[in-house]
Amino acid sequence: MSIVVTKFGGSSLCDAARFQNVASILRADSSRRYVIPSAPGKRFDDDDKVTDLLYRCHALAAGGEDFDEPFGRIAERFAGIAQALSLPDGWQAELDAVRQRIPMEETPDYTASRGEYLCGRLLAAYLGWDFIDAADVIFFDENGRLDAEKTNAVCAQTLAEHEFAVIPGFYGSMPDGRIHTFSRGGSDVSGAIVARAVLASLYENWTDVPGFLMADPRIVENPRLISSLTYRELRELSYMGASVLHEDAVFPVRKAGIPVNIRSTVHPEHPGTRIVPRADTVDATITGIAGHKGFSVITVEKAMMNAEVGFGRRVLQAVEEQGICFEHMPSGIDTLCVVLDQKQLAGRQEQLVRRIVELTEPDSVEVHENLALIATVGRGMVRQRGTSARLFGALMHAGVNVRMIDQGSSELNIIVGVDTADFETAVRAIYRAFVE
Repeated sequence: MSIVVTKFGGSSLCDAARFQNVASILRADSSRRYVIPSAPGKRFDDDDKVTDLLYRCHALAAGGEDFDEPFGRIAERFAGIAQALSLPDGWQAELDAVRQRIPMEETPDYTASRGEYLCGRLLAAYLGWDFIDAADVIFFDENGRLDAEKTNAVCAQTLAEHEFAVIPGFYGSMPDGRIHTFSRGGSDVSGAIVARAVLASLYENWTDVPGFLMADPRIVENPRLISSLTYRELRELSYMGASVLHEDAVFPVRKAGIPVNIRSTVHPEHPGTRIVPRADTVDATITGIAGHKGFSVITVEKAMMNAEVGFGRRVLQAVEEQGICFEHMPSGIDTLCVVLDQKQLAGRQEQLVRRIVELTEPDSVEVHENLALIATVGRGMVRQRGTSARLFGALMHAGVNVRMIDQGSSELNIIVGVDTADFETAVRAIYRAFVE
């Protein structure tokens, strides 16, 4: 019997009516045996996500202040859902236990994870399914990195004993038993971990959007839906800012060759976007466009740099010593550029430049800020003549100056750097050139 693992986002579980909708989706297919819920999201524009309220509780408690107001709102949300679903009494004891523990926690992880935990308890009770605490099946090492081997083994063994189960997303446990969370949106990763552990035939990720769009709808009006894309394309688009799916959710399912289906709880009849290990057919030259702002580029110039063994390594050594991750490193014969996140560079720029000078003795080092990166991604670009000309021609006609170009030999994507002020104009120009 095939197994489908489902994950539902916070907007799909924001109130009792959405809980009922989720239950209908799960009951419509008996192969949907394991579900990973997020914490309840916003019910309306001015509402707060439960996770945001929990972070506020921790911040107030850490400062020795009263957190009754935000916690009261959280308790009201969960009690209201339980009452509307006609669930048995007893939720107050769960809420009281969480409230008592919040002031004892040094880090926000335990507090922040309680939205998923409580949501999972409610959903399991409503469905009549087993509840499995994520802390018992998802594990991190002492450095806070996922212990994938232990997690997969324990998760597989545990879930084999449960035909239908709810496992909260977003968190797991450290070696000493403390709760530890993924980054925001980490329930996507939890779902992928469970899918791999049970060797699912499909991982369904349910949200409030119909799937992946070819461009950000805040920039491009009514962009087309992507019907299918590969893991590699997903990784590129997610890394560059496409936010439907957490970028780290790719790895567990990709390793196991499990397809992912992005679906909409608003329109469950819609097939959504399917993410597959590989795709032989190519519907279009490009699959999607994604990008974001907030980068700086450090340009190091030195005559005969190409003949100097270890030059690039020494530049990256300076970056590493500052604890900074680099994004891209395009280069010329006598120049080397390192693209960095401006947030990581804040407060470290002078020291980094000084260290680069010490290690490489360059002719010059320049720092340029306010760079935006845009990735045009698509397996259809491979061996497609004129793709680059089309892209750069579109930018030229839109009056956009390209400050950086980075294209790998795989021809899966072309990354361009433009001034932050030109970001939206550039995205629209590329979209028009390839789609409209």
